[in-house]
Amino acid sequence: MRQAMADDTHLLLEATSNQVNQEGGYTGMTPADFVQFIQGLAQETGFRLDQLILGGDHLGPNAWQHLDAASAMNMATEMVRDYAAAGFLKIHLDASMRCADDPETLSDEVMAERAATLCAAAESASRAPDAEGISYVIGTEVPTPGGADHSLSTLQVTSSEAVERTLTIHHAAFEKSELESAWKRVIAIVVQPGVEFDHDGVIDYDSSKARHLQSFLVSHPELVMEAHSSDYQRLQAYGDLVRDGFAILKVGPALTFALREAFFALETIERWTVQPEERSNLQGTLDRVMLERPEHWRKYYRGTAQEQARLRAYSYSDRLRYYWGHAEVEASVVKLIKNLNRTGIPETLLSQHLPQEYDAFRDGKLTLGPEEIALAKVRSVLRAYSKATGGKK
Repeated sequence: MRQAMADDTHLLLEATSNQVNQEGGYTGMTPADFVQFIQGLAQETGFRLDQLILGGDHLGPNAWQHLDAASAMNMATEMVRDYAAAGFLKIHLDASMRCADDPETLSDEVMAERAATLCAAAESASRAPDAEGISYVIGTEVPTPGGADHSLSTLQVTSSEAVERTLTIHHAAFEKSELESAWKRVIAIVVQPGVEFDHDGVIDYDSSKARHLQSFLVSHPELVMEAHSSDYQRLQAYGDLVRDGFAILKVGPALTFALREAFFALETIERWTVQPEERSNLQGTLDRVMLERPEHWRKYYRGTAQEQARLRAYSYSDRLRYYWGHAEVEASVVKLIKNLNRTGIPETLLSQHLPQEYDAFRDGKLTLGPEEIALAKVRSVLRAYSKATGGKK
C-alpha cells in the first residue's frame, strides 16, 4: 500500500485458494474476513479503497484435491461464491488440479468445463456493478500453487498452439454454460514464460524464447498475459516481461523472503544489544513451530536433517511464510521489535547486517526503527515491479 501510494497507482492484492477459503485456509480467514482485514490495513495506512483491487488466485479445487472430483468441485464452487460475494473483482479460474478419483492427466476439456462451473458460481454471487462485473483470468499452464516441490533446471515456454487451444476450449465451455457475458470479461491468460524458482535457484526470463507468444497477443488484442512465479528475477527481466505482453506480474514469496531477511538480520543485531534472557529467540521459535507443524514444508524439503533445517530458514520457496501468523511466532516478532525500539539499533550493526537500509538511513530516507527497516526491505523488492509497470518510485 505504501508503494502504491508513492506511485499513485492502483494496488492489485490477491489471496490464493489455500490461503483464504470458506474453511479459513492457512491464514484462518474466509474471503469476507480477508476483505475486512485488508480494509483495516488500508485505513491504518491511509490508502484509498478506490485504488484497491482484490483478486482471487488459483481458485479451484486446489485445497481439496484429496477428495473425489464432485466433492472437491462442490467445495470450490462454494469458495468462489464467497469470494465474489465478498467483493473480489478479479478471479483466476484454475481447475487444473487432479482430484482423488481423477485420471493421472486431466484433459483440457475437463479443466475448461470445471472453470466454467466456477465462473457460473462467481457470477451468481457477484457484487460487482452491472456495467463492470468480475474480471476473469484463465490458463492451465500454471506453476504449482505454493511453489515447486522439486529442483528445476529448465522450463518449457508455453507454445502459441497451446495457448490458442486453451482459449478456444475455454470459450466453448463458457458458451455451453451460457456465460458469454462473463467471457467478455476474460482479461488475461496465464502461460509459462519460462520463469520459476526452486529451493536454491532461479530460472531467468529469456525474452527470445517467449517471442512466439507475441503473435497470440496480436490475434487477441483484448487480452494480456499473466506471469506467475516471477519472484527473484533480475531487474531488467521485469521490464522485458511487461514489454512482451505480461502486463500482470505476480510476486509473493520474494516479499516474505525479504521480510524474513530483515527479521533475521534484526535478530542478529538484537544479540548485541539485549541480554540473553530478554531476547526474542525468533529463529528458534520459528523452527520449533515448523517442526511441530510440518504440514506446510515436509513434502517440499527433502534431504538430510541439516539440509532440511537450512531450507526451512533460507529456501527461495519460503515455506516459512506459512508460519508468520502463528501466535508464538507473532509474539517473538513483537518482542524483537519492542526490544530494538528500547535499545536502539547501532548504525554500525545496521551497516554490517542490512547494508542497503544503512545507505538509505545515511541518505536521510529511513529511520532506525525496526518496523520501518523491515518494511523498507520488502519495498526494495516491490520497487523492481513498480519500475517495470510505470511506477514513480
